[in-house]
Amino acid sequence: MTPTRLFSAPDSTADSYRPNLPYGEMCAIHQPNLFPRLATLAKLYVADYWIVLDDVQFARRDYQHRTRLAPPEAPEQTKWLSIATHLPHGRATSIRGARLADPARCPRRVAQLLADHYRHSTHWPAFKRRLKPLLDEFEKTDRLADVTELSTRLLLEEVGWEGQILHSSDLLARGERSQRLADLAWLTGATTYLCGTGGMRYLDPAAFRVHSIEVLPFQTPLSGIWTSARELSAVHALMLSGPHALRRAITDLQARLVVGLGESRLRHWAPVP
Repeated sequence: MTPTRLFSAPDSTADSYRPNLPYGEMCAIHQPNLFPRLATLAKLYVADYWIVLDDVQFARRDYQHRTRLAPPEAPEQTKWLSIATHLPHGRATSIRGARLADPARCPRRVAQLLADHYRHSTHWPAFKRRLKPLLDEFEKTDRLADVTELSTRLLLEEVGWEGQILHSSDLLARGERSQRLADLAWLTGATTYLCGTGGMRYLDPAAFRVHSIEVLPFQTPLSGIWTSARELSAVHALMLSGPHALRRAITDLQARLVVGLGESRLRHWAPVP
């Protein structure tokens, strides 16, 4: 079935249509991940819009159907939590086309592995209750993206995110990679695109400058709660610190990012002496 296209990005931004969305300065575009890493969660939290990149090719070596867990006392002892995934069209299958290979077994495995690692945390009982809608989702759908997006939304809700979610499969944008990402960001009215360390290796900022969008590299600190932010699921930090402390850590990072962005723009627009 062909997806409904809600909005389209034009050949030129002049005299063109943009959807009437609430104002949001920052946009992040990221695939739906299973219980995403803390670095990914923080990037999405900082954004006013998360565009779920669900119509690109599924990648088994990525985090779309798996995440790393570790005991709180031994973060170096990582273990994969994976969801068995069926690709109806082989390697060409898109993320939204990927299906659960064993829906009946998946919720038991997810619940068991999380409990094995974090049941001794004081924050586990509350989080276990929050997991129920996610575990129930396995009985409602065989779409992997439905489950993984919900796992991300669950964590965003834990830290009080107030942004909005759109889906790339509902949007019409041009070209590939940088051009398409720039068009998608433009549709939200964003002035800033948050780009992780992986994206910065291939992204072409020129595609964003056409839309007057600034590409802002998003990096997390390397110490404290952030030590394993690029490796372990954000569930790990949540179980160590609790939702309130985790939200404070992310909002502190957000504040520093906003200050740095403001200083960067001041330098950019400063008159030449």
